[in-house]
Amino acid sequence: MNNDKYITVTQLTRYIKYKIDNDTNLQEVFLKGEISNFKAHSRGHYYFTLKDENSRINAIMFASQTKNIKFMPEDGMKVLVTGKISVYEANGGYQIYVSDMIEDGIGNLYIAYEQLKKKLEDKGLFDKSKKKQIPKIPQRVGVITAPTGAAIRDIISTIKRRFPLTEIILLPALVQGAEAAPSIVEQIKNAKNFDLDTLIIGRGGGSIEDMWCFNDEEVAYAIYNCDIPTISAVGHEIDFTIADFVADLRAPTPTGAAELAVPNRLDIINYIDQLNIRSKKIIINKIEFLKQKLTDITSKYILKNPMSIYEIKEQQFSNLVDKLKYNIINIYNQKEKKYLNITSSFIFKEPLKIIEKKEQKYIQILSKLETLSPLSTIKRGYSILRKDNKVITKTKDLVKNDKVQLELSDGKINMEVL
Repeated sequence: MNNDKYITVTQLTRYIKYKIDNDTNLQEVFLKGEISNFKAHSRGHYYFTLKDENSRINAIMFASQTKNIKFMPEDGMKVLVTGKISVYEANGGYQIYVSDMIEDGIGNLYIAYEQLKKKLEDKGLFDKSKKKQIPKIPQRVGVITAPTGAAIRDIISTIKRRFPLTEIILLPALVQGAEAAPSIVEQIKNAKNFDLDTLIIGRGGGSIEDMWCFNDEEVAYAIYNCDIPTISAVGHEIDFTIADFVADLRAPTPTGAAELAVPNRLDIINYIDQLNIRSKKIIINKIEFLKQKLTDITSKYILKNPMSIYEIKEQQFSNLVDKLKYNIINIYNQKEKKYLNITSSFIFKEPLKIIEKKEQKYIQILSKLETLSPLSTIKRGYSILRKDNKVITKTKDLVKNDKVQLELSDGKINMEVL
C-alpha cells in the first residue's frame, strides 16, 4: 500500500497556517464584538473570546500591546479590535492576535444581568437576614448538576474523602443551553422529596453564556423559595451569578461547595477526642470534689459524737416538759382564784335581796312611764288633734277646709275646719 499521499495533522495545520498568514485580507482585520472568558495573565497578556450573537473567535493580546490601552477589559464589554488572523498550531484553531482595542459599550448580557440583579435585590431576595444556616454534619446532601462531567466527580470525591458517612443524592439537570433553567427549577422543586439536609446547585467553569442559566429569574425564585439550605457552586472564582446572591451560601467552585457542605472527618475525630479528654477531666474533678466533700462531712464533730445530738435534744425536751408543767399549774391557780372570787360575791350569798331591789326599781320606772304616757293625759280630759298624722299644737297650722282628726280617750273623730 502506498502511503506517500497521506500527510500528518501537523503538516495540514502548517499548510492552513501558511495560507492564512499569507492572505493579505487577514493581515489586518477590524472586528467588533463582546468580550467573554477574559483572563489577564501574570505576564501581562490578555486572553479572551470575542463573540456576537452567532459566532465567536479566540483572541490574544500580548503584553507589548496591552500596556497601550486605557481601560481594563472585562466580561460583557463590547469592544472594537484591530489585529491579524493566524492559526495556533497546537490545537489547529484560528484566532486573532489583537494589536489595538477600544471600548464599544457594554454587552447585552451584562446589561440584562445588572437589571435583574437590581430587581431581585430590591425585592429582598438577597437579604442576608433570611439566609438559612448550613448544617454542620449533614446526613444527606443533594446535588443539582449535570450527571456527567468534572463537577459531580469533584463533589462526590470531596465529600467521600472528607466525611464518607454523608449520603449523596444526585438530581441530574441540564446546566447549559436554553432548557437548562427549567431543568434546574424542576429539580429544585423535586429536592423536597428526598429529606435533604443541604442542597448544592452548580456546574464547572465556562463562558458567561454557558453559565447564563444561573442568571435566570425563575432559577433565582426557586432557590429563594427552597426550604433546604442551599449552596451555589458555579465554577467561577471571580464573577458572581444571580444564583450566588440568592443562595444561602456561595462557593467559588463545586469542590469548594463540597468542602462547605460537610465537615472534615479528621476535624470531627479530633473534636471528639478533645471532648473525651474534657469529659474525663470533668468526671475526675467531680469525683475529687465529692470525695473532699465526703471527707469534710465525716470529719465533723457531730458525726464523731452522735450521742451529743441525743443529749442536746433530751435537754431541750426536759426544759419543755418543765415549762409545760409550770404553765398548767399557773393556769389552774388563776382559774381557782377566779372561782373563789365569784363564789364569795354578794349575789351568791343573798340572791333574794338582789331580786327585791330590781323589782322595786322596775315599779318605780313603770310609775314614771304611766305618768308621762299621753294616754293618761287623755283620760284626764285632754285630747290630741292631728292633721296628716302630725300633732297640731297651734291654730296657725290650720286653714279652712283642712281635714283633721281628734283623738279622745275612747276613740277618734274626723273633722273639717270651718
